[in-house]
Amino acid sequence: MEKRRSVITNPDGSVVFEMKDLEIPEGWSQLATDIVASKYFRKAGVPNELGREHTVAALVRRVARTIRRTGEDFGGYFESREEADTFEAELSWLLVTQRAAFNSPVWFNCGLHHEYGIDGSGGNFAWDPATDTFLETKDAYSRPQCSACFIQSVEDDLMSIFKLVKSEARLFKYGSGTGTNFSALRGSVENLSGGGTSSGLMSFLEVFDRAAGATKSGGTTRRAAKMVCLDMDHPEIVDFIEWKVREENKVRALIEAGYSSDFNGEAYKTVSGQNSNNSVRVTDEFMDAVARDGEWETIRRTDGKIADTYKARDLMEKVSHSAWSCADPGIQFDTTINRWHTCKETGRINASNPCSEYMFLDNSACNLASFNLVKFLNDDDVFDVEGFRHAVRVVTTAMEILVDLSSYPTEQIAKNSHDYRPLGIGYANLGSL
Repeated sequence: MEKRRSVITNPDGSVVFEMKDLEIPEGWSQLATDIVASKYFRKAGVPNELGREHTVAALVRRVARTIRRTGEDFGGYFESREEADTFEAELSWLLVTQRAAFNSPVWFNCGLHHEYGIDGSGGNFAWDPATDTFLETKDAYSRPQCSACFIQSVEDDLMSIFKLVKSEARLFKYGSGTGTNFSALRGSVENLSGGGTSSGLMSFLEVFDRAAGATKSGGTTRRAAKMVCLDMDHPEIVDFIEWKVREENKVRALIEAGYSSDFNGEAYKTVSGQNSNNSVRVTDEFMDAVARDGEWETIRRTDGKIADTYKARDLMEKVSHSAWSCADPGIQFDTTINRWHTCKETGRINASNPCSEYMFLDNSACNLASFNLVKFLNDDDVFDVEGFRHAVRVVTTAMEILVDLSSYPTEQIAKNSHDYRPLGIGYANLGSL
């Protein structure tokens, strides 16, 4: 370890973040130092003279030791105390040497209660090994939120919509991201059961967008990560496709009028649609209609009648132009995704997490980890295959333990995570080998 300082500045030179007297492994870059200091070191409530974390050793210790102790408490992972000691030591070594890293919520949340006695407010759900049931948590960190990727569902019901707003806020607060397919919501052309006409999908998406932006502004970890998916047959598909383009045209007008072009400035704060990734879900039937220059019908959600009819190529042109203009919406190929689905009998795949690498059942979660492949090259530039295999076993065991240590914003997500145990292990630096 060596003493370092982290300073992060804006383009104008103003200091955004500064921390001195950090203890960082010698081999870590300054960028890695800045990230761990600004994002992952706990800044309050740590029972030491500084009241915060300032060493990588302390950060790794709270994570690795908590995972090890949970494995011992839940049982079935280690045959002896010595094996648990070895697991903790090997996991710590992989993390300190940058051979492996967990997703951010592990660094944010794991071990804060077990090592520092930090609690926070409860309200999530976690598996109880004593009763094999899913109980509401009493605090935030004895069963920390450790998964980065969530997929949630929403129904065409006002209470379901605002229940999702609440659960999204809990995920954002503790550093996770979430995606939802909003195609169940009726369009603005459809009637309400009590009379009158629905305000429509887009009005509610603006509510979700503002909620995500507010959570970003008040959050302690990072800005909200959110995915909005919509099927191509939804009555408001055109408005959805062009949403960000319309809003960014407003931004351009404000900038031309003298407002700052900074993403955190007033121009961007004034418009909607800036706090999510948007994707359209296209089927083989839609792509066939595009290929043959056919028509495409949008369907009312309440009665199944046709809402509008478009040329399929016109819709694809709108998607292409919008993506060219503002990088959204993305395209998710619904038919292919569900053809490759590994749990077809349980339910279909309707959405993804914000980055689109996790596609699975609604109301599920996935915790992630990555390996740095260049760290497995030996002195002769030969890849250490056996060392890599062993590292995969160690990290997979850790992630398995994290699935049941973790808490989740709803009981259904907690149950699905326990039952299906989605793990996402990736790698970095393949191109550098």
